[in-house]
Amino acid sequence: MIASLLLALNTVLWCAALFPLALAKLALPAGAARARLDRALGTIATRWISGNSAWMRLTQRTVWDVSGIDALRHDGWYLVNANHQSWVDVFVLQHLLNRRIPLLKFFLKQQLIYVPVIGIAWWALDFPFMRRHSKATLRRHPELRERDRETTRRACERFARVPTSVMNFAEGTRFTPAKHRAQGSPYQHLLKPKAGAFALTLNAMGEKFHSLIDVTIVYPDGTPTFWRFLCGRIPRVIVRVRQLPIPAQYCAGNYEADPTFRAAFHRWLAALWQEKDQQISMLMGAKAAA
Repeated sequence: MIASLLLALNTVLWCAALFPLALAKLALPAGAARARLDRALGTIATRWISGNSAWMRLTQRTVWDVSGIDALRHDGWYLVNANHQSWVDVFVLQHLLNRRIPLLKFFLKQQLIYVPVIGIAWWALDFPFMRRHSKATLRRHPELRERDRETTRRACERFARVPTSVMNFAEGTRFTPAKHRAQGSPYQHLLKPKAGAFALTLNAMGEKFHSLIDVTIVYPDGTPTFWRFLCGRIPRVIVRVRQLPIPAQYCAGNYEADPTFRAAFHRWLAALWQEKDQQISMLMGAKAAA
C-alpha cells in the first residue's frame, strides 16, 4: 500500500508539472522553441524516474547484482535492447539507466494512450504509439505495414532532435512458457526476436546511434508480477549491460525489399540472442550453485 501510494503521488506530482508544457507543445511548431520544450519535458520525466527510484529504495529490500553501467554516457544516442518478462522490466531499466543515458523512449501499443494521466504524459514525451495487427490482418491489408513503418520513421525524426535512448524489446511481447511453447522458440529462456522494427529503427537513424546497449535481466527467484514488485517480494535482480558497436551495413539496407540484407540481419540478431540466452543460463546456473 505504501509503495502504491508513493508511486501514485510521484506520478501526479510530476504530471501536474508536465501537462501545462504538453498544452504548450500542441501550439508550438517544430523549431528551436519546441526543442527547448522537449528538453524541459525530458527533465520532468527524469525527475519522475528519480522519484520512483527513491520509493523503491525505501520500500524494497531487493539485492541488485548489476554490471556494465559505469561506462555509459549521457550525451549520446543509443539503441537499447533487452529481454522482456514483466512490466517490472521497465522500472528496472529506468532505475538503473536514469541519468546515465538519455531518457528511454518506448514503442507503445496504441491502446496505452488511453491510460489515465500517464497516457497523455507518454504522448507529450514523444513515445510512439503503434497498432498491433495479426498476420491474417496484414495479409488482407498489407498497406498497414507501410503505415507502421511511417509511424516509426516519424518517431525517429523526433528522436533525432535531442539525445535519446530508443528502447526495443526485440521479442515484441513478455516471455511466458506458453508463448515459448507456441513459438517453438530455439532458445531456452527467450522468445524469437522480431527483426522488422529493429531493422527499421536502425535504417531511420542508425548513423545517430553511438552504440547498441544490450541489457540482460534475470530474476533468479522467478519472474515477478507487478503486484509482487509493489509488495517488495523480489529478493534479487541480476542485470548485465554491454555496449556493442552497430555494424554500419545494418544502418543502410532495405529490410523489406532486399532478401540478402534481411537474411544477414536475421543472422546478426540471432547471434546476439544466442549469446543472451547462454548468458541467462550461466547466471541462473550460478544462482542454483549458490
